[in-house]
Amino acid sequence: MQVRDLRVEAVSDPDAAVAFLSTREEELARDDAFWRDRAATAGSADWVAQFVAASPDGLLGSATVLIWEAGATDHLGHRVEERRADVLGVYLRPSHRAAGTIDALLDAAASWAASRGLAALTLDVHVDNLRAQAAYRRCGFASTGVEFTSSIGPELQMRRVLPVS
Repeated sequence: MQVRDLRVEAVSDPDAAVAFLSTREEELARDDAFWRDRAATAGSADWVAQFVAASPDGLLGSATVLIWEAGATDHLGHRVEERRADVLGVYLRPSHRAAGTIDALLDAAASWAASRGLAALTLDVHVDNLRAQAAYRRCGFASTGVEFTSSIGPELQMRRVLPVS
């Protein structure tokens, strides 16, 4: 399954080690039913969407958006104060970094979130992941000033304002 293989590659990439909240072992332990359900849900639900960049040779990268309702608890265990859309699981194969693929993925994510009435996209990035921070800034994200510590260490929150429809 291509989605599983890309995720395993992502969490195994030494350049992306500070970007994911799971490990290679955790992802490999998930059964095929998990991956089928994950792909089906991300392709049909109103609260989650996964965007993939593909070529004839397979998947090149992906980004997922989760919509959190006010009062919910997010993926980091934080209480959600107001409805928001979070970008998670961003990964590009090294051969497609700096080629504009991330821009297309995040633009698709932004369009999807805006079509559901969201005013912004947020994401968390490790403070030491300067390459990712630069890519996110290029794609319209800016630091919110919020910093916190997660299971992967110190992170900062970034936000991209979406056009109002």
